[in-house]
Amino acid sequence: MTCTIRRATPAEAPAISQLIITTLRVSNAGDYSPQVIAQVEQHFAPPSILQLMQQRQVYVAHAEQQLIGTASLDGAVVRSVFVDPDWQGRGVGQALMAQLVALARAAHLSALQVPASVTAESFYSRLGFEKVRDQYHGEERTIVMNLPLNESSPVN
Repeated sequence: MTCTIRRATPAEAPAISQLIITTLRVSNAGDYSPQVIAQVEQHFAPPSILQLMQQRQVYVAHAEQQLIGTASLDGAVVRSVFVDPDWQGRGVGQALMAQLVALARAAHLSALQVPASVTAESFYSRLGFEKVRDQYHGEERTIVMNLPLNESSPVN
């Protein structure tokens, strides 16, 4: 699988929004109630994506002339890592994470943190993140995880 990772552009906000909402409905629906999915979706409408692009470093993955993934870095916090369900398990998420880790290392950060969904906990664990604590926002459970950025970090 070959994909291209690059900084997102404002023109991609609608496609990023659609990718995230589709992924929430398909991949996350097994771990969260429809009410929680609907609540989370509200944060990812195109205007919200445009606003996030002002606050974070947002990246996209493309393959076969389509947007297949997105991830962002907000200081030392990894946010909004989503991969098109048809492309999951093919290295896209790992490629996006490698980009974010490279940015963090270039910024001389000592660690990255991620508020992971229940769905994504095993993905982050495979990359070397360790659980710090559970966090609840109403019914929504998030697992706060940490990755020290040292020579032996699995993601490069």
